[in-house]
Parts: sequence; C-alpha cells; structure tokens
Amino acid sequence: MLNPQSPIPLYRQLADLITTRIRTGQYPSGARIPGEPQLAKQFIIGRPTVRQAIETLVRKGLLTRKRGSGTFVCESQQEIDLFSLEGTLASFQKKGVTPSTRLVTPINRQQVAAHPHNPFSGHEAYYFSRLTEVDQAPVLLEDFYLNLDLFSGIENMDLEGYSLSAIAEEQFYLRPAGGKQLFSIGYAQGRRAKLLDISAQTPILLVHRLLHFPQTQAGVFAELWCRGDKFAFSQTIGGAVYA
Repeated sequence: MLNPQSPIPLYRQLADLITTRIRTGQYPSGARIPGEPQLAKQFIIGRPTVRQAIETLVRKGLLTRKRGSGTFVCESQQEIDLFSLEGTLASFQKKGVTPSTRLVTPINRQQVAAHPHNPFSGHEAYYFSRLTEVDQAPVLLEDFYLNLDLFSGIENMDLEGYSLSAIAEEQFYLRPAGGKQLFSIGYAQGRRAKLLDISAQTPILLVHRLLHFPQTQAGVFAELWCRGDKFAFSQTIGGAVYA
C-alpha cells in the first residue's frame, strides 16, 4: 500500500508499485492495467495522483494509452547484443530471431567524403551498405568502409546474405584486435529515412564503430542506424566488437 507519511510523493509510490507489478508479471506484457477510477479507489488517492503516476510510466515507455480502450503494458522488446564479436546475424539468431539482410549499395571502391569520425576521409576505401529486416520490417542500416589492403579482392565476392565477420575470418584470416564505438542520437535523412521507414524527425540510435586489426589500425569503419523502437540494442562489456 501507499504511505502518505513518506517523503516520496504518492504518485511516485504508485508508479513504483505498478512498475514492480510489471516486472514480476502481475501486469504482463500487453495486458490492460486497472483504470484510473479503480486505482484511485484501491489506494484511496485522488484521480489526478493516479493520472500523474500513469503519465510518468508512459514517458518511461512502460505503459501506453489506447484511446477508448484504456492503459496497457507496453510489449517487451527483445534485446539484441548487436555489438558483440559474433556479428549482426549471429546476434539476432542467438535470440531466436531470423533476420534477412540485403545490400542496398553493392560493394565498390570509392573516394570517401569528409566525415569527422571516418578514418578513410579523403582516401579510397571499399564501401557497401546493408539493410537488416525482421518480419519484413527494417531494423538496422549499416554503412561499411573497409581498408583496401586488408580486404583486397572482396569486391569480387558475393556478400549478399553473408556475415562480414565470417567472410573476414574465413577468407582474409582477420579478427579484430580492438576498436572504439561512439553512441549518439541521430536523424536519418533522405535515402536512409526511406530505407528505415521513418520520418526525418524520428530520433534513432546512431553508432560509429572503428575496428583495429593486428595487421593495421583502422581496418573497418561502420556507421550503424538502429531502430530502437523495434529492438533494444545492447552491448556486452569486455571483448572486441565486429559487424
């Protein structure tokens, strides 16, 4: 029950209680929670207090309001350890998710435009772009830049549907020795927004990934546009990351 003598506001206490019920499964994913009148009566508080507690959980993404139907527990997102050594395809498959990938820009050799994080800026590199979909819905767009010497001949290989990490290890005997990732909120424009099926005003997780190899530093640079509304993308602490 709620404690009116506590320094913690009643709406916060109620929000915490509802959160606990969600976490323990008392209010399962997708279920409708009791309405404002029922909660107000159950906890002997005013409806404005109940409304404030629910609004807090809506902002946190735990609850969602459906006009004319009530308030529901948000469907839980599957967590994908996208930034592990195993690679994109393996990370999805490990969670029982079957993704499909397709090249939206075939691999080619090109002069790289200026970019504050891309080590290949002003130089030539192999480039290709790949879109990952789950249940025919786009969830991830990746732009890759590869060192010409490390990946010499890759332009003659069929990359469609294959893991870059597997190709690098099996064909080029390459495994990353370290790297760096920068996380930020980005806004996809033009072609990227269209491929991801979002508007230019939709915030999205943007990751800049740089990988080093024993043979050379900065062997791979990737820009990842991740739809966090579809999956909760996570990273395991420790070890290198790949693509």
